[in-house]
Amino acid sequence: MILCCGEALIDMIPAPTTTGRDGFVPHAGGAVFNTAIALGRLGAEVGMLTGLSTDMFGQQLRAALTDSHVDTSHVITSDRPTTLAFVQLTNGHATYSFFDENTAGRMLTPDDMPALSAQVSALYFGGISLACEPGADAYAALVAREGANRAVIIDPNIRPGFIRDEARFRARLASMIECADIIKVSNEDLDWIDTDQGSLAQKAGRILASGPSVLIVTRGGEGAIGFLRGGGVVDVPAQKATIVDTVGAGDTFNAGVVARLSELGALTKEALKALPEDTLREALVHGAQVAAVTVARAGANPPWAHEL
Repeated sequence: MILCCGEALIDMIPAPTTTGRDGFVPHAGGAVFNTAIALGRLGAEVGMLTGLSTDMFGQQLRAALTDSHVDTSHVITSDRPTTLAFVQLTNGHATYSFFDENTAGRMLTPDDMPALSAQVSALYFGGISLACEPGADAYAALVAREGANRAVIIDPNIRPGFIRDEARFRARLASMIECADIIKVSNEDLDWIDTDQGSLAQKAGRILASGPSVLIVTRGGEGAIGFLRGGGVVDVPAQKATIVDTVGAGDTFNAGVVARLSELGALTKEALKALPEDTLREALVHGAQVAAVTVARAGANPPWAHEL
């Protein structure tokens, strides 16, 4: 099982009402949640580790996970509220107002992290849950505890607005990267993590030297490039698509890559250390294909396997 560890929240999306004013419609979301949903729809054996509320929004999130065949046995339930993200659209550009204080997801602590069942073979981390404390410390502690025996995938998805203490965040992220097997970043993420001068390949080399076996860099319309610690490089173009909505595109790309690596028996620490370029290329192509379907329709709505 691939266990996705991180945020599940409600995006409050504006919608017109009969009074002429906009109301807000609750949509299940969150970067890690989106990846779990996409993996479930692609047929991967996947579970979610997050904090869910007993409130109506927490029930909506749990139902969405179940509907997409995501195991919820590692979910931590409390009566704290659900994180809400209110979306404001201006000329098609979305800005967010987050309500995340004392929420079920954010307030997780290292002591809350459950024992993992033997069927959990890989751990996936990412999103704002890596920045918002105390939950960020809980996920870092889980990596330190379990990362030596399970494949670890991290998408830092850097959001500077969520980082309260940059030095503390950088130190925590660096320790997680050292334990990771796959790091996926955008080119902007990579420049934020590695502020030294150098080419893309040089920065990738420095990240890989700290521990990971694979670094994947997404470049928007230019596609993705994968670097292997052994020196291999794989460049894959983006899939052509009529773009309707880019929400969740990166999350579903990640799911496509991870799902294909799992199908090929390559999602283990040992296999990733010796990952062939052809296997990485196949996984990246699959990720691009999955993302192309998602951006062609509204909302973070990942495809089911039969739609590919």
